[in-house]
Amino acid sequence: MIKRLSILGSTGSIGTSALDVVMLHPDLFDVRVLAAATNIDLLARQIRVFKPETVVVLDEIHAARLADLLAGGPVPEILFGDSGYARGANHEKVDLVLLAMVGAAGLLPAIAAIEARKEVALANKETLVMAGDLVMGLARKNKVSILPVDSEHSAIFQCLAGNQARDLKKIFLTASGGPFLHTPQKEFSAIKPEHALSHPTWSMGHKISIDSATLMNKGLEIIEAVHLFDLSIDQVEVIVHPQSIVHSMVGFNDGSVMAQMGVPDMRTAIALAFSWPHRLTLDLDFPDFTALGGLVFERPDSSRFPSIGFAVEACRQRGTLPAVMNAANEIAVQAFLTARIDFSGIFTMVEKTMALHQRVDDPTLSDILEADKWARQTALALI
Repeated sequence: MIKRLSILGSTGSIGTSALDVVMLHPDLFDVRVLAAATNIDLLARQIRVFKPETVVVLDEIHAARLADLLAGGPVPEILFGDSGYARGANHEKVDLVLLAMVGAAGLLPAIAAIEARKEVALANKETLVMAGDLVMGLARKNKVSILPVDSEHSAIFQCLAGNQARDLKKIFLTASGGPFLHTPQKEFSAIKPEHALSHPTWSMGHKISIDSATLMNKGLEIIEAVHLFDLSIDQVEVIVHPQSIVHSMVGFNDGSVMAQMGVPDMRTAIALAFSWPHRLTLDLDFPDFTALGGLVFERPDSSRFPSIGFAVEACRQRGTLPAVMNAANEIAVQAFLTARIDFSGIFTMVEKTMALHQRVDDPTLSDILEADKWARQTALALI
């Protein structure tokens, strides 16, 4: 049976990889919805290939430009804005929604998909960082499966398959360490955006590349894992693994540890989320273990990279603090990319914004969105 897909974030690294998977298995998938923000040229090319019924863009200006690019050929329904993304998520002719939008923008479409009882392939970790309790509660209420697409969470998901949840003792989230793993802290002020965007093992978009360089990406993944797998924060440990061959590990009560390994390619996790419990054939090789010689693991340096500590504290306090941390980080990353702050300034802005926040416990969606707005305004003021 063909699975009908909505791909929200189709022009990003996850979205384009997902469409590669569809191209490899056109007999299994039908793309009904594509959504992007402003990369209209690439979206137009994707539309010509995959012929979706509905597409979504950031605003009316980009919608008009897309319509002009598609003139002379079939033009799908073109929507824009928050209502458009919600429509892309709860589309009646869609079975599975891939949430690959960047940042806080993924939260409302995630809720729309869950409330419409669509199967969700989650690549937008910010959704669970901002509103994990609320989102997972909605998923349970609506009996919606949330299948992880982050390589680390997919690895944990695979290691847990066939095991009892009560036997899980600990998870080990692996981190590449980014491009500045061994860079002295005194040299951080000289780091330029182009240096931070050059990841040693993964090909990713700008935001996630900077998050990887600061290890904030791993901080966000800690919070995501706590919600996805119903863990306490003390059951999660981050280990730096520069080769990115071991995608994560699970430790059980009997002392055994299971690891999921593979070459660093997001198509593996995407294909699994699309086809679970089956595995699709992909044009990927196995790691060359003999060439590796050995696998390297080390502890993250919390003094040079305090992002993991920020995330652990936000996860312990819960409430609106994780949403504030996430929003402040998004503003800080953008400020770094536009040369308004230096690399170390990202840590400073996040820490100061979190310290200024008056946490709301057991927040509603409105509380979370208000905290997100407050954090953005506060972080901008700090610049």
